[in-house]
Amino acid sequence: MHVSELPKGVPTQMLIGGSWVDARDGATTEVIDPATTETLASVPLTTEADAMEAVTVAYEVQPSWERRAPRERAEILRKSYELMVERSEDVARVIVLENGKALPDARGEVAYAAEFFRWYAEEAVRQSGLIQRAPSGSNQILVLRQAIGVAVLVTPWNFPAAMATRKIAPALAAGCSVILKPATDTPLTALLIAKILMDAGVPAGVVNVLPARGSSNVVSKMLHDPRVRKLSFTGSTEVGRTLLHEAADTIINSSMELGGNAPFLVFADADLDAAVAGAMIAKMRNGGEACTAANRFYVQASVASAFSAKLAQAMESLKMGPGLAEGTELGPLINQEAQDKVEALVSDALDRGARLLSRGERWQGKGYFVQPAVLEDVDPSSQLLGEEIFGPVAPVTSFETEDEAISLANATDFGLVSYLYTGDLARGLRVAEALEAGMIGLNRGLVSDPAAPFGGVKQSGLGREGGQEGVLEYTEAKYIATSWS
Repeated sequence: MHVSELPKGVPTQMLIGGSWVDARDGATTEVIDPATTETLASVPLTTEADAMEAVTVAYEVQPSWERRAPRERAEILRKSYELMVERSEDVARVIVLENGKALPDARGEVAYAAEFFRWYAEEAVRQSGLIQRAPSGSNQILVLRQAIGVAVLVTPWNFPAAMATRKIAPALAAGCSVILKPATDTPLTALLIAKILMDAGVPAGVVNVLPARGSSNVVSKMLHDPRVRKLSFTGSTEVGRTLLHEAADTIINSSMELGGNAPFLVFADADLDAAVAGAMIAKMRNGGEACTAANRFYVQASVASAFSAKLAQAMESLKMGPGLAEGTELGPLINQEAQDKVEALVSDALDRGARLLSRGERWQGKGYFVQPAVLEDVDPSSQLLGEEIFGPVAPVTSFETEDEAISLANATDFGLVSYLYTGDLARGLRVAEALEAGMIGLNRGLVSDPAAPFGGVKQSGLGREGGQEGVLEYTEAKYIATSWS
């Protein structure tokens, strides 16, 4: 596919200071359609000099953006929401072309992504401080919430629209200017969202977008500039750990939404049909390429075979193909590396005695496709249970007791999200409290919501995105001691 097949008006240059520009050295990188392996477009590869220019303009414009009336910032965010809804089909098609997910899935992502603009349009005018008398009675305590300053945002390829708006919207609501570094595989969605923001009235320099390879020297250069005061990263725990080391050099406030290894618990008293329906949402959103994807299925022994059979049937019924093809429910993975990794994980589990309940053969033809697979009796030592799969594969293991289920679920360094299905509300709440995760899906396969705090514990991250907590990540508390009596 070529640039002409993208929707009209999709930018293919970086955005710095309100201008669409090429890299200073002219370097570019290709954006590939994972369904065909053909080139969609070429975009600039940001240089360190480009990054420093973006920091300069963001730093210069940030104070005036913060001084804008909260209602004015809110109205711009509200307009951004309206324009994104109006242009939703174009955004969804761009997501499909560079990410590979099925069009219905992409449309759902766009609707979700737009909601962050609407939610933070409402939160922009509700940033309250505090006034109280000191317990000693000696003075009054005033606490203000002020914008933290220039924010560097680094987003992944799996949800190129939602991960961008989930960071940009609260930052703008708080009064911060931002520099977005989108994933190498999916820069076009971020550039199109930036265009929407500009059209909605965001002042030049408040939002800047810099395509670059990985979390490269460009990000490092920005993190070592004292004018940058915030880092928000979504991606792997390995890269997040590296960026935290980088941010430590200048003590930059950092938010991290990192990897997951989500357990999905099914108790014998659960509605199995509801559990399978929830499992398909938790496992197959974005084809399994999600940090929130159910990674390990633990099912009480008495219903394990019945659940596995139902899940395998549901997985086999998915229609696989290019994301824009009529009726497609499962598109390709993002690239060759992802395809090879998932297939290697399945092979390792089979070598250790797992049984394949649904088809899992290699896709014949172009594109980075992996057939959905359910594996039963997966050995605890299998890599499939210890690594983030990021693909349409569901390993099922049985358990006997509630305590065993909790122990299995918590036996990981990660703690982003956990899911459980049970017909006993008391058990559900008891187990939810015991699970070591920042988010719990109780009889639900979907937890993400712009109005809720999204984030994990342990090595799944620091801080929260979404909800009231999300905007606080872009502010600092200033305490003023005074007396007026």
